[in-house]
Amino acid sequence: MKPSLRILAPAIVLGLASACSILPQSEPVDLYRLPVHQASRAAAPLAWSLRLNKPLASEALAGARIAVIPQGDVISSYKGARWSDPAPVLVRNRLLDGFQRDGQVQRLSADDSNLQADYELAGELQAFQSEYQADGTVQVVIRYDARLVQGRSQRIQASKRFEVRQPLADKQVSAVVAGFGAASDQLVSQVVSWTVAQATQVKNQ
Repeated sequence: MKPSLRILAPAIVLGLASACSILPQSEPVDLYRLPVHQASRAAAPLAWSLRLNKPLASEALAGARIAVIPQGDVISSYKGARWSDPAPVLVRNRLLDGFQRDGQVQRLSADDSNLQADYELAGELQAFQSEYQADGTVQVVIRYDARLVQGRSQRIQASKRFEVRQPLADKQVSAVVAGFGAASDQLVSQVVSWTVAQATQVKNQ
């Protein structure tokens, strides 16, 4: 029995090695950050504080895949490419960076820290994808339903839908990512201006 076991053991090892060799290899993935082209500016600080929450999103937009709608209602993603973070985190962090670069609201925090603030900026990410148009062109679409909420009472002070469409001259993934960056710059500029105006108006009432 002992000699037969000695012969059988190497055979098992060889069998396991051959089984491992036929497992599919993982696809190489490129991770992309969201580009930023917003200049910082010096501004008089406002007295109130703001906490930015991750926007809610559907399952198709809640992950790190770079979403694309090639036709109709089909939602797909670019092969071998991912965002560095899930899309809601990307948008939250880009807004946080946008407020910091704007300079007016300096008492900022994110929902991960769970710090109390005078106001909270929350909402839903309804679109964060590239879309092929009927004429064959492609554009990045970002749609964000924003809500400005009073921190203590959790009352909604204002709400607004923001939608940005950025046409793309190239269909390559690198050009698509650059388009997301340009669209995000527009979105951030609009959301920052709106938030500051609404909160200031409430404070002055």
